[in-house]
Amino acid sequence: MWPSIFWGLVDLLAPPRCLSCWVELEPGGHGFCRPCNELLEPTQGSEAALAAYFYVGPIAQAVKALKFEGRSEVAPFLARLICPFIQSLRLNVDAIVPVPLHQERLRERGYDQVGLIARALARLLRIPVHHSALVRTRPTEAQSKLGREARLENVKGAFALHHNFNAKGGRFLLLDDVRTTGATISEAEKALREGGALFVHGFAVAITPKDLSV
Repeated sequence: MWPSIFWGLVDLLAPPRCLSCWVELEPGGHGFCRPCNELLEPTQGSEAALAAYFYVGPIAQAVKALKFEGRSEVAPFLARLICPFIQSLRLNVDAIVPVPLHQERLRERGYDQVGLIARALARLLRIPVHHSALVRTRPTEAQSKLGREARLENVKGAFALHHNFNAKGGRFLLLDDVRTTGATISEAEKALREGGALFVHGFAVAITPKDLSV
């Protein structure tokens, strides 16, 4: 909550600035300036079903601002960016399930960045969001520090269905911020399916190009 209040006061005292290059935005502007907006790289082909953008340039800066710099007000902006991509998939889902943080990481960060995006996205799509559907059963290392095989092992069995959540027959949009190997989303999806979910579609704000890592 406090990061949002802080940056809200900053916006009142100073004009909003681009989340990527930090240039002052035009009156009423929010998110990216025009030049940075033109640098966005939307996914195409089969990857369009996995994520909205490639994790490079301005979109990477925005995700980092949300994830590591306390800029929680970035979440609604990212939700607005990815909403048209999800709508274009024409998924018949009942609710959004965000990939959860472990409680230790949540205490350190003070907020769940994917949960914030999911909340804003749920409003836009007019469907519920189940923040407590999944739990991360153990702390895991940051995927960005690991190679491909280590990433797969790192999150293996790391998710479970919350004991109070009934997934049977449900159709869910499973949301994450960044997708690399797909291991995290795959393991979270597995937990939902084992809990009886009828349909799960994993989607992320951004996906890393094959020659890059987060």
